[in-house]
Amino acid sequence: MKVVKSLILAMVLTVIALVFFHEKIISSVLLPQYIQWAYETDEKGGETGIPLNQKQLKLAFEVGLQHPEKVRLVYVDQVPFPRENFALKTLGFIGEGITNDAQAFGYSIYIRNGYELNRPKLAHELVHVRQIEKASLDSVITQHFSDLATYGYENAPLEVEAYEANKKYSLDW
Repeated sequence: MKVVKSLILAMVLTVIALVFFHEKIISSVLLPQYIQWAYETDEKGGETGIPLNQKQLKLAFEVGLQHPEKVRLVYVDQVPFPRENFALKTLGFIGEGITNDAQAFGYSIYIRNGYELNRPKLAHELVHVRQIEKASLDSVITQHFSDLATYGYENAPLEVEAYEANKKYSLDW
């Protein structure tokens, strides 16, 4: 009986610690892991992706990229995510019913095979590349995680800015 009470007490204390320190846990443990993984993902994309064609380069210049020649498009069956990380799964960033069609990691834009990367959708991703180019991958990731918690996905400032590009460049090629 003492063991059961001790286990229950330990679980209650763990839950209380998570409630009060979840932001610190995310920022000091999970975020650095995710950032390191994102840099590695960008590096792989730079090695395996294809450069933008002339129309895409023109769009990248219009969106405001300083170095559009560095952008690489990487077509994959599934946009990468550290799915083996249980903690990220429990935070709701991945899971059943969540499909990621495209995502920028530095200059690498990963696109799910079968997803039509038309002009407005590419403009959206290029805005994310520009955001990373202006700041850094780690600062954009840190801001994005914070914004998701504060505003939700659709109202997160980085996403709002990128969705403006969807509207601005709404005409297809």
